[in-house]
Amino acid sequence: MLPIASPRRAFLRTAVHTTAALTAASYSRVLGANDRVNMGLIGSGERGRHVLSLFQKTSAVNVTAVCDVYAAMVDKAIGQAPGAKGFADHRKLLEVKELDAVLIGTPDHWHATCAIDSLNASKDVYVEKPLTLRIEEGPRIVKAARINNRICQVGLQQRSGPHYIEAKQKYIDTGALGQITLVRTFWHGNGYHLRRAPEYLKTQPSNLDWARFLGPVKWREWDPQQFWNWRAYLDFGGGQVTDLFTHWIDVVHMFLGRDIPASAVASGGVYAYKDGRTAPDTISVLLEYGDAYTVTFEATLVPGIRGYGIEYCGTKGRLFIDRSRYEFQGVGAQPVVVKGPNYDFTLDHVKNFLDCVHSRKLPNCDVLIGHRSAQASHLGNIAYVQKRRLKFDPVREEILPL
Repeated sequence: MLPIASPRRAFLRTAVHTTAALTAASYSRVLGANDRVNMGLIGSGERGRHVLSLFQKTSAVNVTAVCDVYAAMVDKAIGQAPGAKGFADHRKLLEVKELDAVLIGTPDHWHATCAIDSLNASKDVYVEKPLTLRIEEGPRIVKAARINNRICQVGLQQRSGPHYIEAKQKYIDTGALGQITLVRTFWHGNGYHLRRAPEYLKTQPSNLDWARFLGPVKWREWDPQQFWNWRAYLDFGGGQVTDLFTHWIDVVHMFLGRDIPASAVASGGVYAYKDGRTAPDTISVLLEYGDAYTVTFEATLVPGIRGYGIEYCGTKGRLFIDRSRYEFQGVGAQPVVVKGPNYDFTLDHVKNFLDCVHSRKLPNCDVLIGHRSAQASHLGNIAYVQKRRLKFDPVREEILPL
């Protein structure tokens, strides 16, 4: 069962508002404007290597160390970054004093440990979303970032997406939608959650440390499907809710300014894919933000419906946005459609992080922002697991008792 949130830390309420920039007092190497960032990769799987390739496109980094529990992934990462040192344990990688920053691309259940260890080792951190597997991990990561004066960017790349920024400025900030009462989000047919383990993993590879992969998760014998498709198991991730909804609820937070829901309810189940997964293949989540508006999320893995996006519904019109375009339609007017960038704008998010490593300013998706967006998703999952409507105290940031 997903645990209930622990009491919030007092500093969280004001940190993002009062901290305009971070000092470099404890930074092991003060970077000049033209200095390249020495970077390490923790979690060298498909996503980790892809984001690393975007860092490499900037020509602003030296990739000097890579890490994974599976030596085959380390080899692939070194092939992408010749000369980098390979590690099986992230703690050994963090002993490389020359490292300035790390990219964390591990499964979700390792995010908190790797992030906190990296921050405490005076490394700046770019960590993939969701920031956390459990709500109570978020304040601990925020605290580590603040105490150590570290830059910590969460991989919610829409925060840096040009057409997201433009749509917000043109239609949200100007009040063009009027009063927004409902935000619909959805992400259907995401086949990544249906991945089947390849035949070569039927037997555990001798160069794969299964015990270390499990880490804080209770022991179970080698299971290639849980290793390969870990997103389908609530011990390792939060299914479609934290993998997909976290992106969308972060955009809602970005556009509308509120980032703490007051209540959550959810319904769903493993209806179609009874393959041992514990995360639902179909899910509906509803979050209430005070007396202002409701946000919904719907997702199913069945192929009968596909597509994803966000729709803001207001008294003067609607705004739809996804990763390729946005569309505004005023009441009684023709829609206005604007295409998004024709490249992976995660690159813009990476560049923002690197700029902040040099300037010491808070990045577009600072760790506190990433915590709040993961927190909203976790509330949906907890409501699903506990089969009840949750009430959430937005001041203390904790689930209220029944």
